[in-house]
Amino acid sequence: MTPPNIIDIEASGFGTGSYPIEIGYISRYRKVWCSLIIPTENWLHWDQSAESLHKISRDTLFEHGKDVGIVAAHLNDVFQNQTVYTDGWLQDFTWISRLFELAEIRPHFKLEDLRTILTPHQESIWHETKQSIFHELQARRHRASADAQVLQMTWVKTAESEAQTSTYNRSHHNIY
Repeated sequence: MTPPNIIDIEASGFGTGSYPIEIGYISRYRKVWCSLIIPTENWLHWDQSAESLHKISRDTLFEHGKDVGIVAAHLNDVFQNQTVYTDGWLQDFTWISRLFELAEIRPHFKLEDLRTILTPHQESIWHETKQSIFHELQARRHRASADAQVLQMTWVKTAESEAQTSTYNRSHHNIY
């Protein structure tokens, strides 16, 4: 079973004027990548509660971030003609669009809502499974690549659970 490509984006806040400050992903081949993003001159919105949650200051972005063009080009290189899934499609679509618009390039991948590939069984056990994985990993950071890894691991575990349930149900229906 090949897991989906998962991307997660941390932002300067929510709402009008917010922008991506960190993008992280785990590919279907389980390659993990993460980058901070240098704010452009017109990206001024900054929410202190977002800084507290992510533990990323605006100064840190300028010290350790990458240019929007470099980040956008990297995402295109890695995900060329693929689908990448997110659990926050509405916000993440907006932030990815801002990133690519300022980089003046088009995305060469499709961003899709993770829920579109969840079965009813996966949805029914998603939250509990995600919490369990989060605690197993002792994931204390609310950071993009760590969040993407938790999401992919949750997808894998819920898909495996469904496969086991299906196998069990088929074997018990064939008793008679």
